[in-house]
Amino acid sequence: MNINIRKSSPPPPPPPHFLIRSVLLCFLFLILFLAVPVQSQTPVPTVPPRLTNPTVMGPCGLPASYAEFTSAATVTTFNMTADCVFNSWSVQPFSAFLFFSSGEFIINGNGHSIIGPASSYAITVGNAGTVLNLNDVTIRQAGTETVSVIFVNAGRLNARNLIFRDNNVLQVLSLSSDAQVYLQNVQFLNNRGASTGQVIRLTTTGALLSITNGIFQGNTGFTALIDFTGDVQLQGCITRADGLGNNNAGGAITDSNTGACPAEGFSYWLSLTPSPRKKAEKIPTAAPTSTPRPQIAATHVALQAATGATFRTAFGLDSGVHFRQLDGAGIGIQSIIDAGFLEAFDVYGYVEQGVEVCFPQIGRVIFLDANTSPRAITTLESTVVNGQTCVSIASPGSLVLMPSP
Repeated sequence: MNINIRKSSPPPPPPPHFLIRSVLLCFLFLILFLAVPVQSQTPVPTVPPRLTNPTVMGPCGLPASYAEFTSAATVTTFNMTADCVFNSWSVQPFSAFLFFSSGEFIINGNGHSIIGPASSYAITVGNAGTVLNLNDVTIRQAGTETVSVIFVNAGRLNARNLIFRDNNVLQVLSLSSDAQVYLQNVQFLNNRGASTGQVIRLTTTGALLSITNGIFQGNTGFTALIDFTGDVQLQGCITRADGLGNNNAGGAITDSNTGACPAEGFSYWLSLTPSPRKKAEKIPTAAPTSTPRPQIAATHVALQAATGATFRTAFGLDSGVHFRQLDGAGIGIQSIIDAGFLEAFDVYGYVEQGVEVCFPQIGRVIFLDANTSPRAITTLESTVVNGQTCVSIASPGSLVLMPSP
């Protein structure tokens, strides 16, 4: 049998365009593969380094990142222009967001709030000779169940018109070593504590705490109001409405003039319920003018002289509350303008202490709440005293006197 075996010819080479297409497809696949992120290699946010004596402040008037200030700092006075939010992720655990280690400094809150951080101290005043003056500010939503909102270690804190509110902490305020803390017009409101914590703690016999006019309300979860080994001085009206007692471990409390609170008690400080008083001294009003009245930024003294209105605050008219007269443009609500308002004031700053405004005419008062946007409109309960219409508020906003219906 004859078998013919024929050697097959090799296949023809691929055309050039096929080779080019294959190379391009391989290259594209490689690019796509490299572009897909590997989950295990996702970068973890890192904590920024602590700034030392920064000269550039954040938009609210305080450092945007956590910082230490020493006696070499060129910026020693901080004026807050808005609420400052300190994010907890950017703070080293157990490290203060603002640490003052030497020198003397001033923080003017101007009625604004320091919010957070929620993982560490908000402020530490450390080392002998360090002084921090803290004015007209609210600190809220700060601290953690293992640290305090403010820790003063051997330094000195002078605070005026200070509110601690809604913090979840071990202690709200902690003093150690030879710390000296002087608080004037201070409120501790609705703070929540760890089961082993206290609202205020003085851990050494050399520490000194002085409170002149203080309110403690709604603080829960703490073992004590003040846990002290050092000495405590209380003056003026010290009001307690949270049921917490004190733990005495060797210090002493000098409690002076706490019986001088107004008869209205705690409600006086929050809402300034009008009390019987002598006839108000008549204050001359400004001559009327036919031109629209501009929006005036003025002190209470100038406003009283110009309008005949009177103002009263729980902690005094120099305690951080500000007033300004409003015209129609300042009110900004056409229906109120068209109804023919008689007078209007904007009240801002440290209003939480309780503010009373008495208009020199009889009418009804509406309140434009600055905590809402647009501003919520409510009619306030008023009291007529000696021909004046008086109302009380405890949050910032505008007061507008309207004609009686």
